Amino acid sequence: MKTVFLKLLALTLAALLFVASGESSYAQSSDEPAAVDRTATGGAQTLEDILRRQRGEVVPLDAGTGDSEGSATTGPLGTQGGLSDSELWRRARQGQTFSTTSQDPNASFLVQDEGAKWLETRQSTLPTYTMYAILAMLILLTLFLLIRGRIRIMSGWSSIKIQRFSFIERFGHWLLATSFIVLAITGLALLFGREYLVPAIDWVHAKMNPDAIEPNYGKEAYAWFAGVGKWVHDNVAWAFMLSLIMIFIMWVFRNIPTWTDVKWLAQLGGMLRQHGHPHARKFNGGQKILFWLVIILGGSLSASGIALLQPYEYSMFSATFEKLNAAGEAVGYTLALNTALTPIQEMQYAQQWHTIIAVVMIVVVIAHIYIGSVGMQGAFSAMGSGKVDLNWAREHHDMWVAKLEKKGKIPRPAGASNPSTRDMPLRAPKKPTVPAE
Repeated sequence: MKTVFLKLLALTLAALLFVASGESSYAQSSDEPAAVDRTATGGAQTLEDILRRQRGEVVPLDAGTGDSEGSATTGPLGTQGGLSDSELWRRARQGQTFSTTSQDPNASFLVQDEGAKWLETRQSTLPTYTMYAILAMLILLTLFLLIRGRIRIMSGWSSIKIQRFSFIERFGHWLLATSFIVLAITGLALLFGREYLVPAIDWVHAKMNPDAIEPNYGKEAYAWFAGVGKWVHDNVAWAFMLSLIMIFIMWVFRNIPTWTDVKWLAQLGGMLRQHGHPHARKFNGGQKILFWLVIILGGSLSASGIALLQPYEYSMFSATFEKLNAAGEAVGYTLALNTALTPIQEMQYAQQWHTIIAVVMIVVVIAHIYIGSVGMQGAFSAMGSGKVDLNWAREHHDMWVAKLEKKGKIPRPAGASNPSTRDMPLRAPKKPTVPAE
């Protein structure tokens, strides 16, 4: 009997131990979170993992938290493993650099907060004001033509043509003009592309093919054009720079301002009156302003373009801001411009400056094209054939013509025996005597 009692007691204890161990294992398994499907994130943590941490729950071991031991983590996000620190990211957004073995000069910057401002300027501000500037110039020139009319040769056409520009001068001018027009078209296409050209291409395609609309037609067509346009833009830029140097060497001494130019500008070149033009040499005051605008703006355009072609190689704006700060302090005015620019900031400033200067040059060139073609009778032949009508030259550049006459470089009409143009049988009266240079 005693033996039976001991056996029953042993069986009871064994049963109690079995039940206790079963409950413990069940409790332990119930504490572990259910498995989460992370195939969509490639094994990385999901939104549910982040929400579990915020609720203070345990995250499964395979949460992809970045812990080198692979153990689960609990509590708020921090700076270790899969944890995060708001102060760390705040400093990163403010431009703090971090150690790296990469050779990329921008690799030490995790976040470039100014990039958002640059992107807004690039996508919205610059295209908007570019359209305003070009449209304003076109409207102004149209009104000028309607009110003033075309500037005609008051004395009428003569029978004499005189040489104004040589072949090499015209070659330099047209190389500059052609390259700039190509650069302007491709540059504006890149500026307006995604925000304006792509929707415009889609709209035209939909109108022409209403039964076969392709949703990505505009993007694909613009992608091809942008790729070709960028290659053309980058390579034609060298022709522009070469021609800029050519016209500077050829014309710089003739474009030094004089008192005659001040008088010419004071009378606005006689463009607002129907009769008479102020005295001028080979280049008048307006042409000299155009020359220096093209040289200065073209030089700045070239410098910023080279910086964009060779990224992160130059610190143009840091050096410029230092000089501006020093100049401001010299006159008692503090500018406080940031001189500690990162390489990516230098590129962003270069891109914005390149666009602004290009737009200014486009507006100036539009006015120049108008004056040299529709706006003024007889002006185009100066850069067309290189020769201009004698009456036109006397009215617009009388001091230059007088100098040619003294040197005997004015051709005589057929059958004339007197080499002086003062006795030439022209179709209109001569200009008044011009002052000596």
